[in-house]
This record gives sequence, structure tokens and C-alpha cells, in this order.
Amino acid sequence: MASSVFFTHSHYSSSPSSSLFRHHRHLVAPPTSLRFSSSHVAPVAAMTTDSSAKVIDGKSVAKQIRDEISAEVSRMRESIGVIPGLAVILVGDRKDSATYVRNKKKACESVGINSLEANLPEDSTEEEVLNYISGYNDDPSVHGILVQLPLPSHMNEQNILNAVRIEKDVDGFHPLNIGRLAMRGRDPLFVPCTPKGCIELLHRYGVPIKGKRAVVIGRSNIVGMPAALLLQREDATVSVVHSRTSNPEEVTRQADIIISAVGQPNMVRENWIKPGAVIIDVGINPVEDPNSARGYKLVGDVCYEEAIKVASAVTPVPGGVGPMTIAMLLQNTLISAKRVHNFE
Repeated sequence: MASSVFFTHSHYSSSPSSSLFRHHRHLVAPPTSLRFSSSHVAPVAAMTTDSSAKVIDGKSVAKQIRDEISAEVSRMRESIGVIPGLAVILVGDRKDSATYVRNKKKACESVGINSLEANLPEDSTEEEVLNYISGYNDDPSVHGILVQLPLPSHMNEQNILNAVRIEKDVDGFHPLNIGRLAMRGRDPLFVPCTPKGCIELLHRYGVPIKGKRAVVIGRSNIVGMPAALLLQREDATVSVVHSRTSNPEEVTRQADIIISAVGQPNMVRENWIKPGAVIIDVGINPVEDPNSARGYKLVGDVCYEEAIKVASAVTPVPGGVGPMTIAMLLQNTLISAKRVHNFE
């Protein structure tokens, strides 16, 4: 997977010139049985108003979810003496990947989840990585395994990801998990974290999905495709816009809900948006900004300044979908531990 700039958990590679959504690591709402039901949680405060659109505050929602997870982790520890555990495997010395792993470790600590970490050198063999995965597969204290992407070019990414036991695939990328997600009457063990977070934001803000027209921009295996499947599960009428779509703005203008995940800064303009639509912007793209100390700023796929004039609600970048990804990873790890120990 290409790497992103600061997307907490996901690897969302996007540059000002990128035209396609790159591999983005993680997220979506799990089936109802796997999700903290919105009916059992205090509703999030009303959406912050910005111009005519309401701002969907992913940072605030993620904090609420982490608090819920922390309470459940404590209850589990006190009831049966089990603490959920997440193991992360990092190969190489990429600074961005190291930052992601560090953020995940801090997030685990903040909710009481045990965090294990394996740091392997860049020139490690594929067999060495597989040995670590095998060890974590067999370790009963580990309930989730995450291989930080991208991997060095000499490794077969699919071989390594497929080695993770499906019961510990908290990324939700195992083909069986995606297959179950796609099939009616089947539930995946885990839902990919970024799309899961997108749908959770819609639920937490009371955005109706059933019967609505939804458009997903981008068809990656990591976000676009599972997001479309999740919206379909919620009884939306779903279209997918991608790099080969003719006149994409004509499709998006029909949408009550837009989820954009293409890694193209400010691609979605005012004339792409139906008045009153709800927009979930997964993109996180660096663009040059001479006024910033870093020399750049982060923007989404959606031109925020234009979207807030037309949409009824929109996620900001940063502070929208990004914080939700890591929260969903923690939630998936807790779900795994509860499933293994039949803890309700």
C-alpha cells in the first residue's frame, strides 16, 4: 500500500498530482450485531454549523467511541480477567509507518488494550515475517493482528496478509471477510476500519440511509468497494464512480450521500453536489501552502469551501474520517476478544 501523510491508521497515499485512490488501510459500520448500536449510546451533540452545512465532527465521535471501548475493556478485565491484545508488525524504517504504529500503540494504551509490536529490518525475508504472524496466530493473548503497509517491495503482500488467521483479521481484508460482507444473510467477522468509520459517522449523526441514493467515489479494495457494500447492506441505492466513469459529476449530483475516497485534492466541486446532500470525505491530500510552517496543508477530495454552501452536512479534513479509523480498529480488537471468550 502506498503511504499517506498523516492518516492516523490508514495508508492513504495522496499527492497533489494523484488521480486515483491509493491503498488505504482500514474501515465501515459492521453489521448490527458487531456494532455498538447507536440506540444504546448517547447521541452525539448536534452537528457543528459552518455556513449552511453542518460539520460532522469525527474527532468528537471517535472520542465517544474510545470511551465506550475503554468501559467495555474494563468490564471484561474485571469480569473474566481477560485484556484484549493487538499485535502490529512493522517491517522497515519508514518514518510515516513508524508514526502510524506509534499512534496505534498510544490509542491502545488509552483504552486499556494490550499492544504488542514486532519491528523487523527492511531486509527481512518474507519467511521471517510469516514466522511472526504464525506466532501471533497461536498466541491466545493476541486477539488482533495488523501488518503495517506498505511492505518492502521484495515481499508478496497478499501472501503475508492471507497468513493472518481470519479470526484475528481486525483489518477486515481477508477474502472471506469481504465475501461475507458482499453476501446477503452472511456477516463478516470484521469490517474494514475506514469504511466502517464512514458508516458509523452517518449512524451517529442520525443520517438516514435506507432508500437513499448513495454514490461512492473510488473503488479500492480498502475503502471504496467495502463502503459500497456497506451502504447496500443499509438498503441504499448505490452507484460507484471511478477513473473510467464518464461525466462523474452527473452521477454524484443525484446522490443524497457521497463517500469520496480517491486521493485527488478538491476534485469534488460545488456543481458535483446535490443541494442538501451529506458528504463523507475520506481523502487526505497534501497541497502546497507557503503560509504553513510545514510548507503544505491537508485537504480532502471535496472542495470544503464550496461543499459547505451546498451540502447539509460534511466531514472536515483533517478531523473527519481520520480519527474514526483508529477507533474502529480498537473496536474490532475488542469484538475479537469478546467473541473468543463468549463475553457479552
